[in-house]
Amino acid sequence: MSDLVKLTIEGVEVEVPAGTSVLEAAKQTGVLIPHYCYHPGLPVAGSCRMCLVDVEKSPKPVPSCATPVAPGMVVHVSSEQAKAARRGVLEFLLINHPLDCPICDKSGECSLQDYADQEGRAAGRYADYAKRYNPVEDFGPDILYVPNRCVLCTRCVRFMEDVAQEPTLNVEERGDRAHIGVFAGEALDHPWSGNVVDLCPVGSLLSKDFLNKARVWDFDKTASVCPGCTQGCNTVLETRENTVVRVRPRPNPDVNRWWMCDEGRLNYAWLNRSDRIEAPLVRQGDRLVPGDWEQALDRAVEVMGAEGPWVGLVSPGASCEALEAAARLLALKGGGGAFRVREGPEAPLAGVPDLALRRERAPNVHGAEAAGFGRGWSDAVARAARAGLVLVLDDDLSGVAAPVTSGRLIYVGTTLPEAARGAAVVLPCANMAEEEGTFQNLRGLRQHYHQAKAAPGMARPAAWILGALVAALAARVGSRA
Repeated sequence: MSDLVKLTIEGVEVEVPAGTSVLEAAKQTGVLIPHYCYHPGLPVAGSCRMCLVDVEKSPKPVPSCATPVAPGMVVHVSSEQAKAARRGVLEFLLINHPLDCPICDKSGECSLQDYADQEGRAAGRYADYAKRYNPVEDFGPDILYVPNRCVLCTRCVRFMEDVAQEPTLNVEERGDRAHIGVFAGEALDHPWSGNVVDLCPVGSLLSKDFLNKARVWDFDKTASVCPGCTQGCNTVLETRENTVVRVRPRPNPDVNRWWMCDEGRLNYAWLNRSDRIEAPLVRQGDRLVPGDWEQALDRAVEVMGAEGPWVGLVSPGASCEALEAAARLLALKGGGGAFRVREGPEAPLAGVPDLALRRERAPNVHGAEAAGFGRGWSDAVARAARAGLVLVLDDDLSGVAAPVTSGRLIYVGTTLPEAARGAAVVLPCANMAEEEGTFQNLRGLRQHYHQAKAAPGMARPAAWILGALVAALAARVGSRA
């Protein structure tokens, strides 16, 4: 208790740990002090002066982001002096800021819009003077810089310098000519550089991938988990008209803090593929014919009546629930299975311990292992050639030939690869944006993701499909008994 400091903010008494800034303490009273340069994941700069507040016995307004709490401190956020100081800051920012909100990607989630509406002047005093114009600059593979909109909060500079620990950006020139620049001979191509777009409080740093795609108020936002690697970064899937339009990080202090890598951020087109399996397919002669779920499950149970061991070839991109259901199904005949995982170079975020784009590029490698699946892919493929049943869970079967034309294959997947066209039954499943489930990350943490859009046609979650197979087989065995 001795480490707690008691103070009053806007007439509300609050106790916070010693060393807490006034800005963070105000959040605990439900007061959000306007700010641009402050971010909880970055070093304090105190440069934007937007978070000025009145502190009793202080001769002038103080920056709340850089002022630690003190015992007995009395803070006024909405005093006339504090509001006048913030209005002055906004007026200076708007002197040359273009009024291009209708074409700006940040419109609807822009701090300058919000604060100008809440606290700004009704009209500017520089109407007779032309605004200065600077051309848009290309900062890197996915980043554009619009200097006219920049408020010089330096969040992007501090992220690259202190979090990514690759000081690519800087503040060039001084005074009213200052702007963000890239050091000569460099580009903003760091594996985590997309975070500067999230950090930018205005529309100055833009993602080329998202440029002019949609308005943010058109989005449905859904809590999810990145499927890009075993780190398991928490994300938000933003959808419009049943299409994933943007992926952004969701704060989680135990996994990814406020960040996510560019590979996870930009690799979402597969969630919107149009070549999906939309109905169960049952083999009739040399053709796969669409049917309903009852027909498909009945046919699958018939196929599972074949003699011989069962083998599973599964994807580590499937949910824990689906993998566990697949393991239960295979265990009915004492069978097992394996998975394979694409690998790539590991890319750590240097300033954050234990955060990286991991070498194994799948979200549920450890969930697959926990369900009982091994890494002996080649051995499993060899066993599949002589198995009584081969169950494939959403693997594309690239490079696999042995089991795919045998008629003993049950394929559960989102799309139908060429190698699975010899399957006895094809059961369409939802992808991770179309279902609820969990992934287990490399630290053993099992994290929930939610459904963000509707699955196409008759597709169902893989866990539901495999659970239905287990139930149907059990019912068939019970009826025979």
